Amino acid sequence: MTDIVESPLPLGEADGRRDLGVATDPGWQPGRTPGFSRREQPWRDALLRRMLALADVTTALVVSLSLAAFPGGTVVDALWSAFFVPIWILLAKMCGLYDRDQRSIRHLTADEVPALLVWTGSAIAAMSLFLWATPAGAPPITVAVRSWLIAVAAAIALRAFARFLWRRIVPRERALIVGSGALADATRRKLELFSDIHVDVVAQEDELEFPPSDGRSAVLEVDRVMLATQSLDEAVLAELVAFCRAEKIKLSVVPPARGMFGTAVRLNHVADLPVVEYNTWDVPRSTLFLKRTLDFTVSLLALVVLAPLFALIAVAIKVESRGPVIFTQCRAGQDARPFRMRKFRTMVADAEERLQELVPFESLRDPMFKLADDPRVTRVGRLLRRTSLDELPQLWNVLRGDMSLVGPRPEQIDLVERYRPEHRFRLTVKPGLTGPMQVYGRGRLTFEERLAVERDYIENLSLRRDLHILALTVSAVWAGRGAY
Repeated sequence: MTDIVESPLPLGEADGRRDLGVATDPGWQPGRTPGFSRREQPWRDALLRRMLALADVTTALVVSLSLAAFPGGTVVDALWSAFFVPIWILLAKMCGLYDRDQRSIRHLTADEVPALLVWTGSAIAAMSLFLWATPAGAPPITVAVRSWLIAVAAAIALRAFARFLWRRIVPRERALIVGSGALADATRRKLELFSDIHVDVVAQEDELEFPPSDGRSAVLEVDRVMLATQSLDEAVLAELVAFCRAEKIKLSVVPPARGMFGTAVRLNHVADLPVVEYNTWDVPRSTLFLKRTLDFTVSLLALVVLAPLFALIAVAIKVESRGPVIFTQCRAGQDARPFRMRKFRTMVADAEERLQELVPFESLRDPMFKLADDPRVTRVGRLLRRTSLDELPQLWNVLRGDMSLVGPRPEQIDLVERYRPEHRFRLTVKPGLTGPMQVYGRGRLTFEERLAVERDYIENLSLRRDLHILALTVSAVWAGRGAY
């Protein structure tokens, strides 16, 4: 059991509420679940909603100003479109853009990109109809498309900044984890891996108990209860839900059947009957076609646009150390077919020869390795790794079809040969330039954690998920956590 933060305030019969897990004597004993109550900070979520609304107002005003700033636009267009700003906020509310943060323990701007596309598109369409009925007149289709692109970029940037600022000025939530074993450990681990989850675990108890409320006891003040027990009693859960609803305490429940359900499941309802549906069908060919189209288009454009950057990186590598600019290594692709993967060289020229001295593969517990302080990495190489710029030549592999933009990271042949049968599922799809490992922990993940997020991706492969991971990659690269 972790340390418990106690409060002198009682939670008892004086205010008509029932104690949850409170000892009958003034001090609780180790191993007995303490009581808990809400910490008095109801302004936290309201402040975030207001900050997001302010970001959206700014987005609408940026679009209005753009109508006057670009050729063909006038100040009259900007003034009339400014009158439409309240409708932008109304449409955002209808799209649920102010309610999702409170409902989810981890909600990022990248998660709502599809909703932002819908919101900005509908707002631009409605604003065009509004302007058509005013002296400004409806904007041409090219202007409307340009305004939509500006709105999307501004909304993503401003909302991301609003959440960043909110996390800076608002204290983190205090959470109580109820549970023990692998499920509770996995819950705590996820909170450690993702610093953008604005939660601190202040206590952990093995069980949730409901003893009679016949005395005063210490109370733990929390904002959230996270239930992660191997067995879940329906009556106890119902009572806990009622109590948390009355106290305005957030409640997160990790299903005890996590291992049995796996990742390829969806919860549907037939009237009031919950039905768990397992994803056991093949990925549609249309999805694979669109995925390949996205890979080809983005990689081709990126190679053209980033050509000057490639040249600068090549010069920096050559100036610092001898050896080739591009490092080529044989990796395992889809169905374990070998291909030659390319990266900017980040190590000394004889790095391959020195690898066995540092990491004897035969002594590895798992078929993977990451060295946080690899002595073979050059100074320029550390910067390239920190920013993931060393991976950019793999855009050529994506263009050729050896890799995809999103997928499990390609592994060395020597390590793949050490895979057990249950590991080989990650070879059923093309490896990716980025992937679930890169956005859910990078080098900090254990092998089992890496397999878990990759299985979830492969079993639920979709174009929308690829776009989601690409969006998350931007923040993961910016933060630089786990980049070795």
